[in-house]
Amino acid sequence: MQWSSFVAITLGYSMYYVCRTSLNVVKKPIMDAGFLDATQLGVISSALLFTYAVGKLINGFLADHSNIRRFMATGLLISIVANVVVGLLGLISVKGIVISQGVFYAVFAVLWGVNGWTQSMGAPPCVVALSRWYPLSRRGSFYGFWSLSHNLGEFFSFLLVGGLVSLLGWQFGFIGAAIAGVIGFLFVVLLLHDSPEAEGMPSVAVMVGEETAGQSNQHSVGVSQKEVLRNPYVWVLALASAFMYVSRYAVNGWGVLFLQEAKGFTLANATQIISINALLGIIGTVFSGWLSDVAFKGNRYIPAVAAGILEIISLLLFAFGGNAVWLNILAMVLFGIAIGILICFLGGLMAVDIVPREASGAALGVVGIASYAAAGLQDIASGLLIDTHKTLVDTVDGVEQYAYNFTPALIFWIIAASLSVLLVCVVWTKKKKA
Repeated sequence: MQWSSFVAITLGYSMYYVCRTSLNVVKKPIMDAGFLDATQLGVISSALLFTYAVGKLINGFLADHSNIRRFMATGLLISIVANVVVGLLGLISVKGIVISQGVFYAVFAVLWGVNGWTQSMGAPPCVVALSRWYPLSRRGSFYGFWSLSHNLGEFFSFLLVGGLVSLLGWQFGFIGAAIAGVIGFLFVVLLLHDSPEAEGMPSVAVMVGEETAGQSNQHSVGVSQKEVLRNPYVWVLALASAFMYVSRYAVNGWGVLFLQEAKGFTLANATQIISINALLGIIGTVFSGWLSDVAFKGNRYIPAVAAGILEIISLLLFAFGGNAVWLNILAMVLFGIAIGILICFLGGLMAVDIVPREASGAALGVVGIASYAAAGLQDIASGLLIDTHKTLVDTVDGVEQYAYNFTPALIFWIIAASLSVLLVCVVWTKKKKA
């Protein structure tokens, strides 16, 4: 049951990601078709991220109390529907059935906001499952292994969705994402188990000797969740994660467009290069928790700071390193490894480590609301920075064609990554003095 649940949350959550990141691949085709501009796409992306941020906090607290299989499956099912409807609306618009650009924009934004809320029902039950099924001595390792679902999801999204968009049009990118979601739904429903106690066993803490039966549940979930909200280290880590998420979502959300517009790559080549960061992130993610458990005796700060510095170097290389294919691939290799490590540590594990087991979802919720609120603000800011630094170069069939200057947006992303590293150093210093 332990291994079955681990497979379910890892593969199930990777398909969650495909349903979330489908928009990142289709931005250029939508803009080229004259459907939406960069600012509108930034607003739509931020609608998902803002509702996701609030949902991450609320659903993180709810997941601690829930049957995690039903909770996770319900969120993915609604996300599937949102992707299908957006794809079908796009097809209707192309075929000339009466739907104005304004209506499409408004409906798209609302559906993507709904998608954001249901997407926030994915990670909390996964982290709760890890806390319920794995002891403290192995949590870092399996948290790292589970975190590869982020990278797998992004990789599948760029390749699957990108391939369908290239072959059939941007509308089929959303429909393909929905098909991936159905596969993830089946993994969750068939393989995920709620807890050892629900299956008639003692808690994992009692089974491995971390607690005695009398010590189990000595604090209520509600009391433990309040301790999370009062812990200043949780909030500083949440802010560090927020700045990391700015650069992470900037590259994954706007990197394809940047490579196409600023460096002249085709959609296929741009999606392949960006997908490398998701694939290589698996290396950083899988080994991060294990290394910190074994090599650093549970200390997450040393590898987290090293990964943050590597992220800054990769961003500088990506932004200002030139147009050579190998150089951009190298930048994404380094970025992927760095982000893979940071997603594991800053994205939840470091906060989960310092709170009671029964409040794991709450800790993830606090980190999540900060991270995705920042990611949402990034989408709006990046869209505006890109749009306000464009130059009209031509008009083709009534559609205006622009050249884009990405430098202001790139500087914004690099500054955010730098602030993330500084915040980790601040917490590290304070923790050592305490």
